[in-house]
Amino acid sequence: MPANMNPKKNPMPTQEAAVRAHNFQEVATGYSEEIAIDEAMRCLNCKNMPCVSGCPVNVHIPEFIAKIKEGDFEGAYQVINVSSSLPAVCGRVCPQETQCESKCVRGIKGEPVGIGRLERFVADWHNAHATQKPQPVPSNGHKVAIVGSGPSGLTCAGDLAKKGYKVTVFEALHTAGGVLVYGIPEFRLPKAIVQQEVDNLVAMGVDMETNIVIGKTLTVDELFEQGYEAVFIGSGAGLPNFMNIPGESLKGVYSANEFLTRSNLMKSYLDNPVTPIMKGGKVAVVGGGNVAMDAARTALRLGAEKVYIVYRRSLEELPARKEEVEHAMEEGIDFRLLNNPVEILGYQNPDDRRDPKNGFVTGMKCIKMELGEPDEKGRRRPVPIEGSEFVLDVDTVVMAIGTSPNPLIKSTTKGLETQKWGGIIINEDTGLTSREGVYAGGDAVTGAATVISAMGAGKLAAKSIDEYLSQK
Repeated sequence: MPANMNPKKNPMPTQEAAVRAHNFQEVATGYSEEIAIDEAMRCLNCKNMPCVSGCPVNVHIPEFIAKIKEGDFEGAYQVINVSSSLPAVCGRVCPQETQCESKCVRGIKGEPVGIGRLERFVADWHNAHATQKPQPVPSNGHKVAIVGSGPSGLTCAGDLAKKGYKVTVFEALHTAGGVLVYGIPEFRLPKAIVQQEVDNLVAMGVDMETNIVIGKTLTVDELFEQGYEAVFIGSGAGLPNFMNIPGESLKGVYSANEFLTRSNLMKSYLDNPVTPIMKGGKVAVVGGGNVAMDAARTALRLGAEKVYIVYRRSLEELPARKEEVEHAMEEGIDFRLLNNPVEILGYQNPDDRRDPKNGFVTGMKCIKMELGEPDEKGRRRPVPIEGSEFVLDVDTVVMAIGTSPNPLIKSTTKGLETQKWGGIIINEDTGLTSREGVYAGGDAVTGAATVISAMGAGKLAAKSIDEYLSQK
């Protein structure tokens, strides 16, 4: 069958913007078998496989796409499964446009092959048709503890379980999945998808222990005392950053972490939620990354009458994925670019005596910005325009300006060296920390980054832990 030389990739079917803006169902509905095969035919099966070099977990991309061309969707899944423990997740939330697809030869004179869309299709096909769960591998007699059930922890756990290690994952919250379940909205990554991936690991023999805060319930030292021979720290970066401007203590000001967690895990999106976040009103989300897009689009679905993205740079500097920005704009999110908050305004409610010091949000004072000279990262530095202050009429403000690792593990673990800002220091070639037998990866090391980079860190650590324990 000849190659499909269409310069454009097959578009992803989605819900209509006017409909999806008011529900939490998944925005993208996925390729059909026919579309998947047609898209796979765009792959030239390059001998040097440049796309693989752009994948942090080294999925054998041309090989799985070749299986799709043949209609062997289960075979395609098994190819991916060799390298990736979370294909249904990666196919949805990984920034393929800056990774594998950025290396695709078809992208030179047109659009690259839709690698992410094909990965999602294959994983969904397998999950819909698989009749057998994965089986545990015979034990090799070694025990490993994983701190955190996010993408780095789950990846490390999966790779070690495949080698016969007895793995226990310790999760602080009541649901396994880490940022995949508490940080990413249902309309981008359904909870059932993550749960299916977690269930697969459990079927392989991985133990999931929830409601255990390492550093409080148990320490890393106590894990070793309990017989674990190695520990992987994949606890993420869950400590929110704020701007330290006046008014951030007002009621109605949230970190994006709290806002999304209360929506995702405490079910604020239900008609009569036990833990409501907001009802109607106008919302300003401060920031321009993927988390800001998630928070803004969640607020819209929770019933906000108006949602703003307030970002101090221009559209060209917006760090969020292009697809997420486009979806937000289609849904009616108002982008207030080249603006920066300087104060959150509020008033006292005389009927609320619970906290007389803090009132309620009534607006946000902003200042207009212009782009000056590039900063140390090469991005043009935003500079305030004197006398350009104005007030944005809002009653809820969500700060989505980044996160840092929680210092709890550092403060309770002997000999664990960290950066000044909290990131755990590791050997980049092995993932080993300053403590023997203790490895780390993902956002706990780098600060907030992508799901796939965290998975790559978990994969590296699993390889290093295997080499370490194989010598014992």
